[in-house]
Amino acid sequence: MSETLSEAQQPVPPVAARYFDGQTSRLHRVTLTVAGGVARLAGDAEREAPLAELRVSERSRHAARKVTFADGAYMEIDDLAGFEQLLRQTGHRDSPVVRLQHSWRGVLVAAVGTVALLALGYLYFLPAAAGWIAAALPLSVERQLGQGVLAALDRQMFAPSTLAPARQQQLRRRFAALAPPPSDGPAPTWQLLFRSSLVGPNAFALPSGDIVMTDQLVALLQDDEAVMGVLAHELGHLQRRHMTRRIIQSSAVTATTSLVFGDISAVLSTLPALALDMKYSRDAEQEADDYAAAMLRHNGIALDHLAAVFAKLDKLDGGKLPPYFSSHPPSAERQARLRTRP
Repeated sequence: MSETLSEAQQPVPPVAARYFDGQTSRLHRVTLTVAGGVARLAGDAEREAPLAELRVSERSRHAARKVTFADGAYMEIDDLAGFEQLLRQTGHRDSPVVRLQHSWRGVLVAAVGTVALLALGYLYFLPAAAGWIAAALPLSVERQLGQGVLAALDRQMFAPSTLAPARQQQLRRRFAALAPPPSDGPAPTWQLLFRSSLVGPNAFALPSGDIVMTDQLVALLQDDEAVMGVLAHELGHLQRRHMTRRIIQSSAVTATTSLVFGDISAVLSTLPALALDMKYSRDAEQEADDYAAAMLRHNGIALDHLAAVFAKLDKLDGGKLPPYFSSHPPSAERQARLRTRP
């Protein structure tokens, strides 16, 4: 921002400068003085102008100060120390932004403020914005997201399920027979898929409505009612659109821009690993747990089956959980929440 020179209160010493008339490239060696509210040049060129018509460039560590006349002529200051004294004596003050830039305290305050704003944006604004965007997304976009992720996972990390087709159908029919919690309205459309996984026991719900469960997780649980608990948990994530919201948060600007303008190819390439290592917030996990507990109870299934899932996770591989489980709240905490449910 340019600044205007103020009225001189007392005579000031001359300041060496280089003057350019704006018409030719010729350099004129001059001195600048200020008196009576008027700036005067003497030397190779002579002229005068009211201080109110002059504009002074911002102070910089690496650039010369420049004074510009109303007709486009200008001068570059050689004697920076003398010019600073002249400015002080005429009452000229740098803008607050410039003073801030040249103060280490100001720079520190600005840096801390910037970090604080970014942190607040990440913790509060981004999750809220992700929720708004997820709610506004057409189902066709969510289907495309989920199908693209599943196709990539099938290429990179999954093999066809070795679980007997009859067993797969048995679990699908059992879950389809469960009614959703009355307080949450109709259940989202879902499809249960089975895969054999290189990463071990795993289950997750994709924005397309596909709930993927690995053979290894079925083998670990050894209890159909426990399997129903895990599936109900994933249905809770679908109901709240947690993965869509988390994808938007994690992909931030890239995902938001791509989804808004309809080109999601750039996002899809980054999502397979994200799907397996999805770290929902604690609130999201508790919401999914609460949904699962309400669904199980509504269908007459004891919550002990879901608690048993958490207990088995504690024993899995000496406490080293696979990616799906590592982001969840501690199993003991989740069991305690189930026990205290009315």
